[in-house]
Amino acid sequence: MLGVPRWWPTGARVSVVLVHGASGNYEEPVITALHRDLTEQRYLCLRLNFPFAEAGKRKPDGPQILRHTLRNAIGMLTRDPTAAPAHLFLVGRGLGAEVAADLSIARLRADGLVLLDYPLHPAGKPEQAEADQLYRVVAPMLFLTGTRDRYCDVDTLRRTLARVGAPTQLHAVDEADQHFKALKKSGRTQEEIEAEMLAVVDGWIEKVLGD
Repeated sequence: MLGVPRWWPTGARVSVVLVHGASGNYEEPVITALHRDLTEQRYLCLRLNFPFAEAGKRKPDGPQILRHTLRNAIGMLTRDPTAAPAHLFLVGRGLGAEVAADLSIARLRADGLVLLDYPLHPAGKPEQAEADQLYRVVAPMLFLTGTRDRYCDVDTLRRTLARVGAPTQLHAVDEADQHFKALKKSGRTQEEIEAEMLAVVDGWIEKVLGD
């Protein structure tokens, strides 16, 4: 699903490719909302299904297929030289965050990675955190994690990022879970959470490009 902003390809020509998690597809609410809102903010946005999601399967594809799919999707954006983006940002949730980080390690030029619900550890087990992948990334990274995320404990992630060499920024979304949804009793609406996430991502992209 390609979102083309008004006046493209004039301006900074920034593209954003968004990929979903292991339990969803390209219609995940948080991916859909960011795709829509970032397109309205002037970015060329592409969201896609991994093959397993396209086929309606629950078991994710192997790492090589996931990387190949994302690389091909990025390549699609450059087929027309007159409209090719000048800057590339990858946004991934859960499994998609892992694939985005993995691909950036494999010599893909990306201006930055936005990692949502990065699967830092098994559900509810922050003591089993595994972050070797993050230590090899050189692109700037923005992490968005809900304070109720069972796969990415905020304090554990904060300690981990202190040892990461690449530039990083962490934003904790109050009361949100790994799907960036809040309980009704929290008083937070989905619209508020989506607006917060958009503001953080948009501001961070501007900061990275400015640097």
